[in-house]
Amino acid sequence: MKLLRVGPAGSERPALLDAGGTLRDLSGVVSDVDGALLSDASALGRVRDAAAAGDLPALDADALRTGPPLARIGKIVCIGLNYHDHATETGAAIPAEPILFMKAPDTVVGPEDTVLVPRGSEKTDWEVELAVVIGRTARYLASDADALAAVAGYAVAHDVSERAFQLERGGQWDKGKNCETFNPLGPWLVTADEVPDPQALGLRLWVNGEKRQDGTTADQIFPVARVVRYLSRFMTLYPGDVINTGTPAGVAMGMPEPKPYLRAGDVVELEIDGLGRQRQEFKAA
Repeated sequence: MKLLRVGPAGSERPALLDAGGTLRDLSGVVSDVDGALLSDASALGRVRDAAAAGDLPALDADALRTGPPLARIGKIVCIGLNYHDHATETGAAIPAEPILFMKAPDTVVGPEDTVLVPRGSEKTDWEVELAVVIGRTARYLASDADALAAVAGYAVAHDVSERAFQLERGGQWDKGKNCETFNPLGPWLVTADEVPDPQALGLRLWVNGEKRQDGTTADQIFPVARVVRYLSRFMTLYPGDVINTGTPAGVAMGMPEPKPYLRAGDVVELEIDGLGRQRQEFKAA
């Protein structure tokens, strides 16, 4: 299923994109798309039954804003340097273990919402990423199969980053990752049954119409199952938690000088096979 949330920011309602591409209202079936829904097999069953029955009310997709596909996100755990080609372009050694950092849930915006270039920023960068959404509590997972069983679905994430804040201002990466609007998510949460192999997805990103990233999750250093299993050793993962799994080569930081960092007025578009497409205009904060 392709689950999403539509409407004004803060007042989104649950929806579903059916097999024919029609947007359908789910508000009569469930209250929202969140961790509570994803962990409730009977509620998900009601959604599937309603979709199969074909009688969900249609919505006008063109008249509605698409918000983030997940409400009440618990935490966002991110994996740095998780593609071989991205590590190569930045001159970084291949990490022996996953590199972790966090993003605050309040960085999440919709897939076509405005992204703000922070005040004083000179190195705002783009990163298309596969987001993993957790659907059951996971701690000390014993196998890759257990790890994938904890995944409710997948989405497109844009891990917007300010490189000077991240790398040149001391401390941890978080200050360059948590600026306002720095995690567009969606348009859909695609349930795991529709993504048979998360290591076979193409990722692409364009800046002002010029393709900058064109990679595949097959190039991940630590694949999805290993990442989820690894994280469960250090923290408990709960339904509604999100994992951003890293970006392929093609970021501004990895390019020759003068590096084409983002400025107000730039437009970024990104997509992942089967998971939908995003488009953001960047404006000054």
